[in-house]
Amino acid sequence: MFKTVIGLEIHAQLSTPTKAFCSCPADTFGDTENTAICPVCTGQPGTIPVLGKETVRLSVMSALALNCEISEFSFFDRKNYFYPDLPKGYQITQFFKPLARNGFIEFRVGNGQKSHIRINRIHIEEDAGKTIHEGASSISAYRKQGGTLVDLNRCGIPLVEIVTEPDITSCREARLAMESIRDVLRYIGVCSGDMEKGALRCDANISVIDTRSGRSSNRVEVKNINSFRFVERALEYEYKRITQAMKDDEEVLKETRTWDFGSRATISMRAKEEESDYRYFPEPDLPALRITRSLIEEVKKQLPELPEEKIDRFIRDYALPEHDAVVLVSDKELSDFFEEAARVTQRPKEVSKWLTGDLLRILKERNITVGQSELMPDHVADLLKLLDSGTISISVAKEIFPECVKLGKMPSNIVEEKGLQQVDNEEEIETAIRQAMEENPRAVNQYRSGKEAVLSYFIGAAMKKTKGRADPAMASSVARRLLEDD
Repeated sequence: MFKTVIGLEIHAQLSTPTKAFCSCPADTFGDTENTAICPVCTGQPGTIPVLGKETVRLSVMSALALNCEISEFSFFDRKNYFYPDLPKGYQITQFFKPLARNGFIEFRVGNGQKSHIRINRIHIEEDAGKTIHEGASSISAYRKQGGTLVDLNRCGIPLVEIVTEPDITSCREARLAMESIRDVLRYIGVCSGDMEKGALRCDANISVIDTRSGRSSNRVEVKNINSFRFVERALEYEYKRITQAMKDDEEVLKETRTWDFGSRATISMRAKEEESDYRYFPEPDLPALRITRSLIEEVKKQLPELPEEKIDRFIRDYALPEHDAVVLVSDKELSDFFEEAARVTQRPKEVSKWLTGDLLRILKERNITVGQSELMPDHVADLLKLLDSGTISISVAKEIFPECVKLGKMPSNIVEEKGLQQVDNEEEIETAIRQAMEENPRAVNQYRSGKEAVLSYFIGAAMKKTKGRADPAMASSVARRLLEDD
């Protein structure tokens, strides 16, 4: 038996207007290369960094939301290494005395169970730039062709690094832990959580223990993971690779590997650095950072209801299944929409079904959020009223719902314009079913020989011939009468 041991290092870009130590804009995604830079963030001689207040406030908020102990005094250090996207030759970070320690996060893993993962530390640091490999669709391709360009726009963007303890015991749990931390950071407004834009990045450390012999592999770090799905896949790949090496009695190197999207595999980058390799020493240009009790209390008052608290409340107050509550709460916009729609309709369970089913499917197809759609809570209320009154069938409701999302039209107006009111005219339904009976005498004989399940065929035929407008209950009653009438 093999046991997985995983720890995460999550880098979250703080949603500040400016960079950590200068006045350059922090939101540089999509900007022309090397335009959001200045002498400070590019490390020109003689420049002095100045820590921004908003960087501090959002960092403290992150630490409090993740249940950490805030240090009254923390210090900045220089992490020294050479890479083309690091023009100073060092990164300003916090190593010896970080902002916060000893936190934790709890999150759902399914079936009413929760996982508790400890957080070792949270510290402030600046981002490096970005290297761009020309003419290469993947790392393996780059090794054969292409060159490298450097974009320094990200240099100096403020980050908090969240380092978990190695408490994670499965690849799925690692993904859920990262998603939960992302959700917390989004809820408190300190990070957009957009992995595709580089606002949230993850390095994962994994080792494997042979529980029969007690032998443990070396720790391997996996970098360059830019989606939650790939976090899980990269770790699954490493788990299989490491366990196979241990079964073959081969040494597992202590190294840094990267996830290659082209080959869907991890590739060795370099030997794993030790802390001594970075030659940390105190940053001489920045004073100690003092976090006062008054600042902590002020930030605590700004904390909103956090995801786990909201999930518990949705289950308790709205009697929602855990799965529905988790899906709704994973998106703050969606959860706010749900609460307003539940208030307007007083039908939280029905609202939840529409939002977690049809709405999320439509939003995914259109690649938008609920806030970017035209749907309003009143649309959902109108739709439920039409269903309750028997004006439309469920199939018609599902047909018109995408128009509500796309165009913002009220369901009742769409039904009126298109003449989609439910058919409750028994004569019209009878005509449709008689026609179906003539077209499929074999099905008629099957029903009359005792196969009552065939009834659904005739109900479906009536719905099809009336374009989904037949009253299902009436269609069932008429079909039984006609089929049982010899």
